[in-house]
Amino acid sequence: MSPLTIADASRQLATKTVSPVELTRDCLERIAALNPMIAAFITVTGERALADARAAEDRMMKNRRYTPLDGIPIAHKDLFETAGILTTAHSRILEDYVPSTDATVVRRLADAGTVMLGKLATLEFALAGPSFDLPWPPARNPWNPDHFTSGSSSGTAAAVASGMIFGGTGTDTGGSIRGPAAMCGISGIKPTFGRCSRTGVIPLANSLDHIGPMAWTAEDCALLLQEMAGFDPSDRASADVPVPDFSRDIGKGLQGLKVGVVRHFHETDNPVSQETAAAISDSIEIFRAEGADVNEVRLSSLAEYSAANRIIMNAEAAAYHEQALKTRFLDFGERLRHRLLLASFLTSNDYIQAQRRRHELCDEFARTMETFDVLITAASASEAPLMEDVPFWDGLEKPSFTLPWNLTGYPAIAVCMGFGPKGLPLSVQIGGRPFDEGTLFKVACHLETATPWRTRRPIVRALGSCRANGC
Repeated sequence: MSPLTIADASRQLATKTVSPVELTRDCLERIAALNPMIAAFITVTGERALADARAAEDRMMKNRRYTPLDGIPIAHKDLFETAGILTTAHSRILEDYVPSTDATVVRRLADAGTVMLGKLATLEFALAGPSFDLPWPPARNPWNPDHFTSGSSSGTAAAVASGMIFGGTGTDTGGSIRGPAAMCGISGIKPTFGRCSRTGVIPLANSLDHIGPMAWTAEDCALLLQEMAGFDPSDRASADVPVPDFSRDIGKGLQGLKVGVVRHFHETDNPVSQETAAAISDSIEIFRAEGADVNEVRLSSLAEYSAANRIIMNAEAAAYHEQALKTRFLDFGERLRHRLLLASFLTSNDYIQAQRRRHELCDEFARTMETFDVLITAASASEAPLMEDVPFWDGLEKPSFTLPWNLTGYPAIAVCMGFGPKGLPLSVQIGGRPFDEGTLFKVACHLETATPWRTRRPIVRALGSCRANGC
C-alpha cells in the first residue's frame, strides 16, 4: 500500500484508525530497506522516534492531540541544529558537530507533536554537489537511483518521495526546496522571506536564505508550514506578521484568479523540454477551465535575476566560510572548495552592483504583482539528469527558474504535473504575493486534485533498476 499523506494520516490518527507507533515503525522499516539505495538519511534517530511516537499515542488515546501534526513522522535537513543529535551540513567540516539547542523551526515542530526520525542529506553546506568525496554519499532519486535529486534539500525530497517520511524541512537560497521537489515529484514551498525563523539553521547566504516544508502534497505543506511559521525575535530577518490558516482556501474555486504566464522564462531564456512545456500548458488550461483570468507577462530576463542572485549568494557564502577556507581547505569536498574559491574572487563592487540590480528587480516584481495573484513558469527544465551527467559547475551554466523568487523574497511552490519519457517527474512553479502562501496552496492543491499524478509513487527495486507505479 502506498504511504499516506500527512492530511490522511492526521485524519486517521484523529479517529484512532492508526497509531503514531504504527506509522513510525512503518517509516523505520522503509528507511532500513530503502536508505542503503537512496542515501536520504545521514542520521536515523530510531529510539527518539519511537519515544516521540509513544508520547503522541498516549495523547491520542486521551484525546489530547496538540495539533493535526501530532504523531506524524518527519525528519530535518541536516542544516537544522538538533539538540544532542549530530548536525553535519553534509560536510567533513562539521563531521562531529552536536549542537546543544534546537533550531527554532525544529522546536516548533516538536512542540506540535511531530515524531523526529532523523537528519537528512543535503548538498555540502547547501551549495555544491553531488559529491562522492564526503563522509556520506549524495541522496539519489527514488524514481530511478541512477538519477540526481537536484539540491540542496536532496535528502528531504528523496525521503518524502520514497515514503520514508511524511514530510520534512528544507532550506531554499536559490531553489533548494523547489528544485528537489520538482525532480523527485513532490510538493515544496519557499515561503515569503521572513515567514519562518532561520535561527539555528546553518546559513548559506544570509540575505537570501529561506526555510520551508516539503511533502507529498501541497495540502501537507500547508499543514507543516502552519506550525513552522511565526515571528522569532532571535532572527533579525523574521517578519512580525500574523500567521493565517494556510489551509483555509484549499478546495475553493479559481474563478477570477489573475494568473500571469512568464512565458519567456521557459521558452526563450532557458528553453524547457517538450514534455515540461506541455505540463505548463496543461496547468494553464486547468486555470482557464476554472474561470481564472490568464495573461502573458514579461519581466527582465531570467539571466538578469540569476546573475544578481548568484553573485550575492556566492559572495555571502565565501564570507561565511572564509576562516575554514584558510585553515581547512582540503576538508571541503572538491566541488564546494572550488565553488568557494571562485566566489572569493568576487569584489565588493560586484556585490554592491548585484544588490543595486536586486532592488531594481524587486521593484519590477512588486509592480507586476499589483496586477497578478500568481505567476506560472517551470520549476525545472526537464526530468532529472543522471548523477554522472550533473556538470561540475552545476547551476552556473544556465539561468535557474527558481532564483527570481529568492532574489525578491516572494513565495513560490513546485507542483508535480506529470512524467517524462524516462518515467521521471515533471513540475511547474507557481509564485505569489508576499505573505499570501494561502493562495499558492489553493492553486497548487487544485492542480493536484485535477490531475492523477498524486496517485503514482516510485517503487524502488535496486540501484539502477527502478520502475514507477503505473508506468
